[in-house]
This record gives sequence, C-alpha cells and structure tokens, in this order.
Amino acid sequence: MSGTVYLVGAGPGAPDLLTVRAARLLAQADIVFHDALVPPATLALAARARLVPVGGRCGAHASAQRFVHRRLAEAARRHAVVVRLKGGDPMLFGRAAEEIEYLVGRGIRVEVVPGVTAALAAAAELAAPLTRRNRARSVLFVTPRCAGDGRSDDWAAAASLADSVAIYMGAGEAARIARELIAAGRPAETPVAIVENASLAGARCLRGTLVALPQLAAPLQGGPALILVGEAARPAVCSPIIEPCPSARSSSSPTAQAIRAGQSRFAC
Repeated sequence: MSGTVYLVGAGPGAPDLLTVRAARLLAQADIVFHDALVPPATLALAARARLVPVGGRCGAHASAQRFVHRRLAEAARRHAVVVRLKGGDPMLFGRAAEEIEYLVGRGIRVEVVPGVTAALAAAAELAAPLTRRNRARSVLFVTPRCAGDGRSDDWAAAASLADSVAIYMGAGEAARIARELIAAGRPAETPVAIVENASLAGARCLRGTLVALPQLAAPLQGGPALILVGEAARPAVCSPIIEPCPSARSSSSPTAQAIRAGQSRFAC
C-alpha cells in the first residue's frame, strides 16, 4: 500500500476553527501524528484513527524530527490516510519543509491542508487588524528562536521594519525581545499586546508598551501565547493595559451585545 501523508493545520485551538477539509481528513484518518498543543476536542474528530503524540511544547520534550520522518514514511506504507496534525498552519514555523522533503524524496505523496495561524486568531481576539489603510501595509511573522542554540541574531532587524509584527514562540523571552527590538530601532513606547490561548474560552489579552513587555508577560499562565508589536497591537479605540479577552463565541457575551449595540468591545 502507498498512502498519502496530509500535513493538516489544526488552527489556534478552537475545534470549530478547523477547515472543513481538515475535519473530513481527521474523520477518514487511519493514523494521526499530532502536536502537543492540539486539544482533545480536535483529536476526538479522528474517531477511527490511532493517535500518536510527536510534537512537544516549546522547551519541553518532543520526538526527534528524524524519528517523526521515519514514522510518517512507515505509516504511509501501511495506511491510506496518514495525518500529520500541526498547531496553527503547517507551513508556518511547523517544520513542514523538512517533512515534505523527506517524504517526497521517498516517493510518498504529500498534501498540505492550511490552518488558521495564531497571529490571525490573536488579532481576532483583540479586534485589531494586522493591516490598516494608510497605516499598516506590512506584516511580519517572526520567531526569535532557531535550531541549534535556539536563538536568531537577525530577527530584530527585520522586525524593526514592519508595521505590524507577530512574534511566535517568544513569550518566555520577553525581556530579550524588548531589549533587542529597542536596540534595533523600535521606540520604547511602541504598542504591544500578548494574547494567551487565542480562540479558546480562557483567552487573555494583555496590552502595554514595548519597554514594559517583560512585565506584561509575567502573569502568563503557560498557555500558548503570541506577541503582537506595532500597529497590530494598537486598538481602534482606547483599552486598558491588561484585559481579559471578551468571548465572541456566545450571542449573550459582552462582545456580541456590544456589536449589536454598535459599541466598541474595548473600554477606556
């Protein structure tokens, strides 16, 4: 048998943000290799599949990538539908290039199913667009981490040039991020926001300025967090420094009521 490996984006967390194609493939899957951050409710959609955890949280143990490659190839020789389920979008900080290269090099068919990446979910929680007419025409997705020693020396220079910056895998290095961005030319008073558990019921939004980023990150509770810098963190109207993200997932939520009333979700 020669099956297909599907690199599927699980989105930011909420199962109802999966694409229709992703949900269909999970239902059809024989085996699912999934990241640690994929919630149980999403995994439950793969009712007939064997579930294999392979991706670790940032700083935590994860299966070696070469081991993941071999397991995917072996599974494709035994099963028709093999799903590699990745948080967010598989083509963004998901090591998809390595997996595609390994599998295609061994004659295994690969298909990619996009997912909602964390930056889009964070912007939705804040109701703060990543782009704005005449104000924000460039968006950068970046991480201060890289393979090897886990650091990248050139990320801050790139981040200093974009109107809106979404920083992945950086909440644990808030002090270094603030220091290096300011050294690269970002004003200390640049607006920033941290969104933890974007799209989930326990989402939290913390707002402030770049120089105060370490203090903003201090109360984080270990959930997946994304940092927004620049125009992406600037609210349409004023908001508190630290605020919970109002839930838009219920018609009776404060957000839904405010939208119906034509009011802003943010309070001064």
